[in-house]
Amino acid sequence: MRITHTFRHARVPGRPRLLAVATGLAAAVALAVPAADAVTVTDVPAANRLAATADAVLDAGVAGTAWYADPAADTVVVTADSTVSPARTAAIERAAGPNADALRIEHSPGRLSTQLSGGDAIYSTGARCSAGFNVVSGSTYYFVTAGHCTSGRSTWYTNATGTTLIGSTVGSSFPTHDYGLVRYTNPGVPASGTVGSVDITGAAQATIGMAVTFRGAVSGVVSGVVTGLNATINYGSGDIVTGLIATNICTQPGDSGGALYSGDRAIGVLSGGTGNCSSGGTSYFQPIIPVLNAYGVSVY
Repeated sequence: MRITHTFRHARVPGRPRLLAVATGLAAAVALAVPAADAVTVTDVPAANRLAATADAVLDAGVAGTAWYADPAADTVVVTADSTVSPARTAAIERAAGPNADALRIEHSPGRLSTQLSGGDAIYSTGARCSAGFNVVSGSTYYFVTAGHCTSGRSTWYTNATGTTLIGSTVGSSFPTHDYGLVRYTNPGVPASGTVGSVDITGAAQATIGMAVTFRGAVSGVVSGVVTGLNATINYGSGDIVTGLIATNICTQPGDSGGALYSGDRAIGVLSGGTGNCSSGGTSYFQPIIPVLNAYGVSVY
């Protein structure tokens, strides 16, 4: 799988339209309350089993896997990309031990990765990504993108030749989380609070089954639904990201950092996916609310 990033330029109220930013969240376990004359039943042991199973997948340390608990189905859904051999799949099952029957392992034809590549949208040294949401603190404007994009990269441009400056990275978190913050420093590149033609007026947490839309530099506008919460991805080389939103949206290299939204609400920014849209795919998003809280910024 590969991960992509998207950036769009747009107009800030009272400023000329030059830059539009492409925009594109922990599962709860219900406790059964028995009737007074019923046999006592509780979902706590089931929840504990799913948590233990998810921990076992993490401990197995198999790169190219992503997983989340599905309490409704009493399973831990594991996506294994094309690099995961049958032997490595068996290693996950062995790690789960007596809870192996709680695993639902799904194989993906693509390669799970942060979808970073060269091409268009926002550019920095060795990277093309997508900008997510424009945000503001006081009178200072920024955009949020993926942390694997901003990590180790200080300056961003609107073009591959690096002739039109956007601004500088002022915050980055990757791995464990996957978000970064870039401050606009070029007054000739203003930012608006829209994603395409959609005015983003607030932020919200994802819920299972939520209808969502993604906008990225490569894939454009793609619609889908949230399929899982609190997902974890093992990208390999020690790069493990937790707390992600799983969706059935397919994204491609260059979409990383692009925006996931529902109606006029910001939901998240793209971390990674399969990048094989000819046969469908799965993508994972960093929830936006923790990012806004971390940096003290807001959408507008």
